[in-house]
Amino acid sequence: MDAKESNGGWSTALGPTHREMLDQADRFARSELAPLARRMDDEEWWPDTAFRGLAAHGYLGLTAAEAYGGAGLDIFAAGLVAQAFARWNHAFALSWVVHENLCLNNIEANADDEQRARFIPKLTSGEWIGALGLTEPGAGSDALGSMRTTAVRDGDDYILNGTKLYITNGPVADVVLVYAKTDPAARQRGISAFVVPTNSPGFKVAQKLVKMGYRGSQTAELVLEDCRVPAANRLRGENDGIAVVMSGLDLERAMIAPICLGICERALELTIEHAKTRQQFGKPIAEFQLVQAHIADMYVAIETMRGFTWQVLAECTKIAGGEGGRGRIHALTAASVHYAAETANRVLDHAVQVHGGAGYIWESEINRLFRSTKLMEIGAGTTEVRKLIIAGELLR
Repeated sequence: MDAKESNGGWSTALGPTHREMLDQADRFARSELAPLARRMDDEEWWPDTAFRGLAAHGYLGLTAAEAYGGAGLDIFAAGLVAQAFARWNHAFALSWVVHENLCLNNIEANADDEQRARFIPKLTSGEWIGALGLTEPGAGSDALGSMRTTAVRDGDDYILNGTKLYITNGPVADVVLVYAKTDPAARQRGISAFVVPTNSPGFKVAQKLVKMGYRGSQTAELVLEDCRVPAANRLRGENDGIAVVMSGLDLERAMIAPICLGICERALELTIEHAKTRQQFGKPIAEFQLVQAHIADMYVAIETMRGFTWQVLAECTKIAGGEGGRGRIHALTAASVHYAAETANRVLDHAVQVHGGAGYIWESEINRLFRSTKLMEIGAGTTEVRKLIIAGELLR
């Protein structure tokens, strides 16, 4: 059974190129990433060589220019790969999106030619794993205004001091795109973006964080203590970091919605299989109308989520590098992840209900998927923040 058959014809609305990309990524993830998922969740284990394997199969630097080792594809193609990866190993899919989109794509979109040549090939080859350093212990939803990490110019360098929290890929990253205040009095207008190698003096992983879901995707608290970073590693001008943040957040939101979609597609597949094989009162539970109602609700939710997710990804392909953070696309991307996250919560609730006791057992795959749902209602701006963004743009 191929990917299209096993997922109810989900790829038929795509053009042939994108359809083949989705099918190929699904086959790759089922073969190479699914076998890693159980251990990653049980042990919070990270497969050290996995990113080089992705590079060998052409799954790193999808949106990067070919001159830097990338594939030169658009954000829609990258979103399809995230969707396929998430079906079989959602924790790995999240780490991949952080590397590809939050770090690599953000750097390429905002760097000059010298910086691109210096950083991007190492990210597209798998030599480096990337991360994004924005959130802080006292700066979550108000990540920009409440930011306390500072960067002070010292000759040809900046000296960075501060703490970053909940950083995906933090324990395994080789480079982090760090935001720091270069003009604290200007609040969010006084932020700059820096590419910080994790082997820089003064940079350390303070602690690896243990999570409820996405356990294989490594998360850390990072500390910068008099961390010296070359001024040549600053993206754009001094105090131009807000433009990097806001344009990147729109694409981030568009790229994590497909993770929710992939998780839900796999959940529906598992639920149908369980309903057909689990017997009660002498017949498969799939024959009971209330079980059928759960499955029907899951199907409708996933179909609508897929259409909206793909629509927003397509809209994002029209954004020039470094743009975004305002207007219709700002509202659309917030709406996309808002809808995908809340829908995933409902879909997995139906799935566990159909699985019954088997769905409540930690080691089951459906339980692993269920534990993933809450993060997407919190990360990349909470559900409440997303609603403020949507309403703000509509009422502007």
